[in-house]
Amino acid sequence: MELTDAGKRLYEEAQRILATVASAVRRVHDVDRGVQRLVVAFCSGLYVSEALRAFSSRHPEVETDVVPVRWWEQDAPLRDGRAQVAYLRRPFDHSDLRIIPIGHETRAACMPAAHPLASRQELTSADLDGERMLDAPTRRTSSLEEKFELIASGQGIALVPLSVARSYSRPDLVHIPVTDAPSVETCLAVLADRRGKVLSDFLEIATATLRATT
Repeated sequence: MELTDAGKRLYEEAQRILATVASAVRRVHDVDRGVQRLVVAFCSGLYVSEALRAFSSRHPEVETDVVPVRWWEQDAPLRDGRAQVAYLRRPFDHSDLRIIPIGHETRAACMPAAHPLASRQELTSADLDGERMLDAPTRRTSSLEEKFELIASGQGIALVPLSVARSYSRPDLVHIPVTDAPSVETCLAVLADRRGKVLSDFLEIATATLRATT
């Protein structure tokens, strides 16, 4: 059996609804326990641990948590209430969000270690002409693990942010910077109408910390 397109959409919508309910229940329990909590969403390869450590040293009374996000719905945790702030890569739906630019990342071509281009130190877009590319318009994968498994099996090459490729290092894959590929902008995002000292302090700390590490 296999889900139809409509069934897949219903499953995705149901997952979002359940996540929203779960986050609402947790917030109610936090209020009942008198707990302050800050939840930070993050994209694969983008690390928030240093910012969280710096924030916790200033606000030890605030519990912190993290939520990983899928690349095709990066803003979802902000909109469904699972997170108050997110460390993301453009592009995403930025309507009703406040965006703080952090930096830019190089794109790398991820390919099998046996590929003819695998020994190169860097590439240009012209070097990839004629190669089968695994990207969202041609084949949307449900996870990075799935994408890298497809690449390793010889089904194509993918352009990914360099930090993502480094985070999923494996001996049967190589990642090579593509010098003329558009860079990827990283940023912090919060709902435009969200305010509060805890959130403001985290944004101040995270902006300085993350910019220093990019």
